[in-house]
Amino acid sequence: MAPTSPEWWKDIVVYQIWPASYKDSNGDGLGDLQGIIGTLDYLKDLGVTCIWLSPMYASPQYDMGYDISNYEDIYPPYGTMADMDELIRQVHARGMKMVLDLVINHCSSEHAWFQESKKDKTNPKADWFHWRPPRMIDGKRHPPNNWRAIFGGSAWDYVPERDEYYLHLFEPEQPDLNWENPVSRQAVYDSAIRFWLKKGIDGFRVDVANMYSKNLDFPDVPAEDIGAEFLLGDYNNGPRIHEYYREIRRDVLNEFGEVLMIGECAFTPFDEVLKYVSAERKEMDMIFDFDIVTLGGNMVKPRHEMFRQSLQDFKSAILKVQQFSAGTDAWATVFGENHDNGRSIPRFATDDPEYRVKAGKLLAMLFGTLTGTLFIYQGQEIGMTNIPQDWTIDDLKDISALKYWREIIAKYPDDKELHQRGLRGLQLGGRDNARTPVQWNSEANAGFTTGTPWMRVHDNYKEVNVEAQLDDPESLLSFWKQVVKLRKSHSELFVHGDFEIHDFDDENVFTYTKKARDGKNKALVVLNFTENDQSFRLPEGVENSKLELLVSNVDEPKDKLSAWEGRVYVFE
Repeated sequence: MAPTSPEWWKDIVVYQIWPASYKDSNGDGLGDLQGIIGTLDYLKDLGVTCIWLSPMYASPQYDMGYDISNYEDIYPPYGTMADMDELIRQVHARGMKMVLDLVINHCSSEHAWFQESKKDKTNPKADWFHWRPPRMIDGKRHPPNNWRAIFGGSAWDYVPERDEYYLHLFEPEQPDLNWENPVSRQAVYDSAIRFWLKKGIDGFRVDVANMYSKNLDFPDVPAEDIGAEFLLGDYNNGPRIHEYYREIRRDVLNEFGEVLMIGECAFTPFDEVLKYVSAERKEMDMIFDFDIVTLGGNMVKPRHEMFRQSLQDFKSAILKVQQFSAGTDAWATVFGENHDNGRSIPRFATDDPEYRVKAGKLLAMLFGTLTGTLFIYQGQEIGMTNIPQDWTIDDLKDISALKYWREIIAKYPDDKELHQRGLRGLQLGGRDNARTPVQWNSEANAGFTTGTPWMRVHDNYKEVNVEAQLDDPESLLSFWKQVVKLRKSHSELFVHGDFEIHDFDDENVFTYTKKARDGKNKALVVLNFTENDQSFRLPEGVENSKLELLVSNVDEPKDKLSAWEGRVYVFE
């Protein structure tokens, strides 16, 4: 049963595991559940108190498990249901929690539900998905509207058996479920939610959580790019989305106590976010806002348009999330990496070998002192970086990256400069950056597998790996452990405290204070986001305070901030 203590999820430290790339126990080149079980003590020592496991369900793997063919079974290379039951037991035996991915905007085209639905227009599951007749133009069949799928191409695919198109906002192998149908909703609740809560998991991270409700008129997206056949629209926050979440909480989750619900709600304005996470509304407990990790570009925009974000843009994105819980009954998440985005060190700091570790510690201080629930992505704690610039498109695996590459090659066959920018964009923000195997040691394949890894291991694994950092007090891993401990021991400041930026317009230094809700304890965080020395200036109201240095990434802080230097002080 899920825990019943209220708001247990605010103070947890969550570690996201991407199963394929985490740890292989049997030498087949893919990570697996037994590999995870073997590292639970390592995670507990890091300070992790909750594991978020990305999809491990039965799947054809067109999109790395986000195309689920059976919610109640395990993808065989990852293990068996017995392995999964053991993982849940072992996690709970260590006093930790466990959260699974909930992927219910769509399922796999190989799921029995869709296979039945596509047979004809009269079968019992005929309307479990969004079906629409062709749009006939000059006697030729066309999709029902001009919607573009997230990863390119039409959002509709034709099925001759029905002489209709079905909606898929992602790949054709991922048909969107029809949430308007109460019967299909109940099937989702039973198979994807109740089944796992009965096994004792503690909550869900909800994939594309704001996309279930559709505008059933399916209007065309207004044309801006003349000549484009399919256009990307705003598919988020549909008319019944909040009704669905209140129903889930009322009719399903409440059976099991205080179940954690974390929504992935990209491209959602502040006021709309508050509707999802207001405690009074009882929909979700927290959401992932993507304004931070999509700075400079994101996976739904052309990769050749990637750019380096300004520090002011970075501050603005952080401020938005920090305001979720400022004077509201909502709660925030804190994260800098996940399975869909580039690594944080090259994205937000620098992976220059001279400064990489120091920059990683700077980001650890940043994320470790922000208000909300902290999420760490696998490998982030040792400073894993983006794929090297000399890798080619042949080294990449992600379906969205490969589809984008085929499109620009077809559309701009002779534009070599654009091709180079596109590849560079994939090396900055592509999903493959987060999916290279975790680097456990300096042995073959970074200790990830004794076989042939499903994806190329990063070239820097001999320098960047867990084993090399475990017993090194100066390592990034040791620093993350220190930051996590401080976060827990000063939770009134760093988990729950009020956040205030003091140098919003400064493009070099990021200075903010944290204040406990009772006003007694305060912290000052000063971060130099450049490779040059910067002035250390106390903000107004702190000048005459007695500062106690809590943590820093230099041995002896001086009058000026050195390159990528960060400091965290406490004061009264």
